[in-house]
Amino acid sequence: MPTSADIQWFKDQYQPSIEAAIAGTPLSVDFVVALACKETGNIWPLLRKAGLPSAEVEANCVGDTLDEDRGRRAFPKNKAELLRAPQGGEMFAIGRHALQGMARFIPSYAGAAAMPNKFCHGYGIFQRDLQFFLKEPEFFLDRTWATFQGSLDHAMAELHLALIQLDLQDRPAPLADLDLAHVGIVYNTGRFRPEKGLKQGFKGPQETQFYGERLFDLIRLCHTVAPTGGRAALPSPPAGQAIVAAPSVPDAPGTPMRVQTQAGMLRVRREPLVSAPPQANVVANLPDGHPVTALGATARNGFLEIETSLSGALVRGFSSRKFLVPDAAATPIPVVQPAAAASRAGAPAAPLVAEVPGTSNIPAVFMPRKAGTVTRRTEPANAHSLNENGQPARSGTSADALRASIAAIVDWLAVDKAAHLRYQPRAGLTFCNIYAHDFCFLADIYLPRVWWSSAALLKLAAGQAVPPLIGDTIREMRANDLFRWLRDFGPGFEWRQTGTLTKLQTEVDQGAVGLIVARRKEDGRSGHIVVVVPETDEHMARRNGAAEVVAPLQSQAGARNFRYGTGAPDWWTGEEFAEFAFWLHA
Repeated sequence: MPTSADIQWFKDQYQPSIEAAIAGTPLSVDFVVALACKETGNIWPLLRKAGLPSAEVEANCVGDTLDEDRGRRAFPKNKAELLRAPQGGEMFAIGRHALQGMARFIPSYAGAAAMPNKFCHGYGIFQRDLQFFLKEPEFFLDRTWATFQGSLDHAMAELHLALIQLDLQDRPAPLADLDLAHVGIVYNTGRFRPEKGLKQGFKGPQETQFYGERLFDLIRLCHTVAPTGGRAALPSPPAGQAIVAAPSVPDAPGTPMRVQTQAGMLRVRREPLVSAPPQANVVANLPDGHPVTALGATARNGFLEIETSLSGALVRGFSSRKFLVPDAAATPIPVVQPAAAASRAGAPAAPLVAEVPGTSNIPAVFMPRKAGTVTRRTEPANAHSLNENGQPARSGTSADALRASIAAIVDWLAVDKAAHLRYQPRAGLTFCNIYAHDFCFLADIYLPRVWWSSAALLKLAAGQAVPPLIGDTIREMRANDLFRWLRDFGPGFEWRQTGTLTKLQTEVDQGAVGLIVARRKEDGRSGHIVVVVPETDEHMARRNGAAEVVAPLQSQAGARNFRYGTGAPDWWTGEEFAEFAFWLHA
């Protein structure tokens, strides 16, 4: 499939034509490039590397061969059916010639080209299928498909219909990546089923992904390639990290205000009403003094609609009017950007230093161990990190590789395996915090199993050396502690919040690591933390009729241990919890 260099070539060749074609639509250049990568990305990169001029590259972008093609229902099922159609003989000759010409440069098609009855049924860079020959013979017979502009114009006509079917035609440009992938699914199949997410569209017998999944991966990859004369939309991550979207910036017009409770956190609700139970419709909790934008002057049921950003998460909902006051200073809403990737979880011998506002020189810390000791999954939980031989790691430079390595981590940890005593509940104790730490540790991400005491943090901030001593300078971290650590120190270790389950699952499906963490109201009682993991063909998140994730795919230790599941509905909004957050790490 196309590399970044291939995508760069494509943008250099065709960006002006694409920009002209998408003018007035909510589509993007990167989406159209990704579509070309998905449709003929196994062809044009090889043709351009063979030194063909762009006109010949375009004319040789054909694919998918037919003769006695098993399982095809569309016209033509084979050569005989094509020959029976008006001008079918002429079309067969074009299809044979196109196959033979392309196969000179694409070795995988040489066998098909050697068979006299084989011919192509996909034409042009955007692959118009021959099933439409009876309705639009001129497109095929006149070789309109053999130019980039001809293929693009036809693709745009189909994409317009897809936008209308999804009711996206009037959205501001550009659409979100997920919406663009949905448009691509309709382009490929003619329909979109919201509950299936990206797991729809064509999937060949040798392919590991559905059309929608692969197209989304390609859209993200295209974002890392700079357009001609411009800058890339997203940076290329280091190996072992995912391409994730940047934090969304609150930009709705309105009145600057700030939170004033002088008591506790301010709830942001999905609707302008207090739910029953009160936590059920809460989407976020804002600290006292936090700046927000009021989106209207009139309260509904005593609630104002607001927008803000919280630790990198775009938050929009309704908050009680009586706890919002005008902000005459129009304080800018901060959009937290995680620290840039450096050395990450690593090992105790190579500590990570967090760049946390107001502090400096705060390193990651691990529980010291005696030389030669091994911490295993089969032993009861303790404060040490795992160090068994053969531990898997998150690795790879593609979303597919990252997903596969995360699946290997889930299976190796095998949280539901009775022999893995480290995670099994006992004597009223559960170990969600330890499982989350182990998962992140293997994924090369820092989530502390132990952390510095308050006194140690003050010394470290002053530049003093502090040895890690359990019970003195470091202490074990429970789920409630991890909730506070992520809020206070997470961005310095490359964590950020995200505002919706859909965003969380979408980025995790790219190979990122996600967490849902809820803080218990009573500090002496257990909070809860779960890992959100990439979807598989066997295990999927739950989505509603608007294609929004309502229950992400989770992996947890707790009262019930499971590798994959969707958990209890909205468990994080339970009345036993004071607040919750969705966290993301590339």
